[in-house]
Amino acid sequence: MSSSKSKLSFKSSLAPLMEQFVREKRAIGYKYEVGAVALMHLDRFLADQAPEDGGLSRSTLRKWLAKHPEEHPRTQQARFGAARQFAEFLCRHGHQAYVPDASLWAKGGTSYQPRIFTHAEVRQLLQEVDRMAPSARSPLRHLVMPEVFRLLYGCGFRVGEVLNLRIDDVDLNQGVLTVREGKFRKDRLVPPALPLVERLRSYDAAVRAVTGARPGDAFFFPSVHGGPYRIGAIYVAFRRLLFGCGIPHGGKGKGPRVHDLRHYIAHRTMSGAMMQGIVTA
Repeated sequence: MSSSKSKLSFKSSLAPLMEQFVREKRAIGYKYEVGAVALMHLDRFLADQAPEDGGLSRSTLRKWLAKHPEEHPRTQQARFGAARQFAEFLCRHGHQAYVPDASLWAKGGTSYQPRIFTHAEVRQLLQEVDRMAPSARSPLRHLVMPEVFRLLYGCGFRVGEVLNLRIDDVDLNQGVLTVREGKFRKDRLVPPALPLVERLRSYDAAVRAVTGARPGDAFFFPSVHGGPYRIGAIYVAFRRLLFGCGIPHGGKGKGPRVHDLRHYIAHRTMSGAMMQGIVTA
């Protein structure tokens, strides 16, 4: 089985059912990429370790789910989730399968608490990103980053959603952004606050002054090569912003994370706080 984003091939005796399971997941709206990869590893294990096992037996599955040395609990949890969902799928379709219970995976390391930034910290971060200078390697970075981070915290976007925006997705006349294939592969319309829309208009004019006319399918936040920025580049910039603001970072897996900016908007909405004076800081 293959998809446009990841090429997967199943080889065990359960291969046809695994293909059917992944198709079902994607048909109801899930991208199902991480789970599909975990399922492929299970398929390889079954083909190597239990080639004669026509089902998903208790002994085989428990052996595969055993925690590997140095394996992060989240990785084992991903394997557990894929195996459990596939086993439940088999049972629904009348096949014999052992459905593992939660005692088979280590629960440590999955209790990360999102960092809720304060208004003062958000203002600091935006002031710091506004001081970002252009470089020979990335001449548009000082224009791109301030607006990327404002969209992340001001609209609750995911990083990939912001970076994949195209010119045609950004209606600066109506003040509406179109997110293509977001969660559950759904499109959605997002109306940023007016101060942010005005900033995006100024940003677009500044970029066009450097690059010239931009076609509708061009990335709204282009990298130096014209394609989208890498997510990793945003995380690197975020760590530098934290350092510049004196906001401590606990190290890998301990945050704050870029994703935590999405929690800020939820907290701000529930508390009734307004964006005025922050987005234009």
